[in-house]
Amino acid sequence: MLMFLGHRIADRRLLGLICKWLQAGVVEDGRRVAATKGTPQGAVISPLLANIYLHYVLDLWARQWRERHARGDVIVVRYADDSVVGFRTKVQAQQFLVQLQERLARFGLSLNALKTRLIEFGRFAVTNRRKRGLRKPETFDFLGFTHCCSVSRRGDFQVLRLTVKKRMRATLLAIREELSRRRHDLVRVQGQWLKRVVSGYFNYHAVPGNLIRLSGFRLAVCRLWRQALKRRSQRNRLQWSRYGRLADLYIPRPRNAHPYPEDRFASHTRGRSRMR
Repeated sequence: MLMFLGHRIADRRLLGLICKWLQAGVVEDGRRVAATKGTPQGAVISPLLANIYLHYVLDLWARQWRERHARGDVIVVRYADDSVVGFRTKVQAQQFLVQLQERLARFGLSLNALKTRLIEFGRFAVTNRRKRGLRKPETFDFLGFTHCCSVSRRGDFQVLRLTVKKRMRATLLAIREELSRRRHDLVRVQGQWLKRVVSGYFNYHAVPGNLIRLSGFRLAVCRLWRQALKRRSQRNRLQWSRYGRLADLYIPRPRNAHPYPEDRFASHTRGRSRMR
């Protein structure tokens, strides 16, 4: 780690402070536990150092591998310690996986066997698997979305992104517990809190193609809030007709908050640019 940091940081005093930070250890049950390897769990600087470490261990190496060995396009997307790599052929994917495991082992890292998979995915995956008598292509989860092979209304290939069901259930469970704690707050206060929570959830997950699942999420939140309001009193008879107006007032409906990928990555140039 310090060798990688030394490529960009010449101040030895700053490197010394980072070294002390790595050796500070953690506190568990009121006792200090010395750190023998890695970065302290939960430390503020740990995500930054991990990102720098993976930049040299994975990112730069993957770029060199693509220039030296790849045949066709190679797509590498990494966020923190999660990565998705795409290849044209299965042979190249297998070759990259073997060499990646060797590369990580040199630096004391390893892949998570439960999360590492080779799948057939892309524009021609459905057709190729149908010819071999196989079912539809597998899906993969990345950054809170389940990515699926799909087609648009015009019949063109597109990657469909849906909210991961497991994370959605966890979010609904957290909302139910918080509503139980806020049960006797003013209805206006509960509604304003729910509006902030649901709006923040939609701001991230409201991508094209995911509105149906988000509509189900909103319906589940409405049901949870109605149950919480009914438990405020044994005489409470909150009808759906009355509650519907209350839900429409505070709980927003999902709308696309992000553009389509072809619009986001489209480059617009002027004049006689060769990139046009």
